[in-house]
Amino acid sequence: MIIKITFLGTGTSTGVPMIGCQCKVCSSPDTRDKRLRSSVLVNVIKENEPATGILIDAGPDFRQQMLVHGITSLEGILLTHEHRDHIAGLDDVRAFNFLSHNPVAVYAEKRVLNALQKTFEYAFTGSYFPGLPRMKLHPIDLEPFAINGVSVIPVRAMHGSLPVLGFRIGPFGYLTDVKDIEEKELDKFRGVDVFVVSTVQKTPHRTHFSLSEAVDAAKRVGAPRTYLTHLSHCLGPYVELSHELPDGIRLAYDGMILELPFTGT
Repeated sequence: MIIKITFLGTGTSTGVPMIGCQCKVCSSPDTRDKRLRSSVLVNVIKENEPATGILIDAGPDFRQQMLVHGITSLEGILLTHEHRDHIAGLDDVRAFNFLSHNPVAVYAEKRVLNALQKTFEYAFTGSYFPGLPRMKLHPIDLEPFAINGVSVIPVRAMHGSLPVLGFRIGPFGYLTDVKDIEEKELDKFRGVDVFVVSTVQKTPHRTHFSLSEAVDAAKRVGAPRTYLTHLSHCLGPYVELSHELPDGIRLAYDGMILELPFTGT
């Protein structure tokens, strides 16, 4: 069994390039400096069985990301929190409804699900007609749960004053939009082979890890490989920033694919 991780987007809420900006990152010809809003697809592939596709976050670029990567089915969508750069694409689950004739399973904290029902009120009126997105909402907390037999471990972090969730799926850990995390929660990531953590800039930020804070968290987790995501144009071009990072810590980029052996469930 293996886990295939596809980085669908690795940019912060504005994306990169940012509208109207002509900085050296936003004007870079390097495709690794072109970043859609952050999202990752985790495919758990078992021998002689269809892959279990689990998406983490569905931001404004959801439709484009699905088309670019040829994604035709999802067993579940995990939401880290309710900010628009992480949920705004959910209207486009309609395409998956058309293909499967079923609602798409969405897993999030009750607060986040309540926000979805307000944002996409038209989808939850109780009166369905063709063309409305259909989602089956699953409230979660900090207890592990399973999607199609694949164990998911939620991890609590804070995005400023807003509680958010990271997730561990076997040897893979994902933590975005974090400013603070307790050691007992960070412990849940220890032992992963790949750890993904967000940072938006080198200087301190009110609601996000700075670069040095993200590097510190990565060192505390101690994964053999760490990848940085949710990157803004403030950090500098891919090539330059890559040379500044410690061994074992790298920049993720849109379209990057990783494969990991997975012996658990």
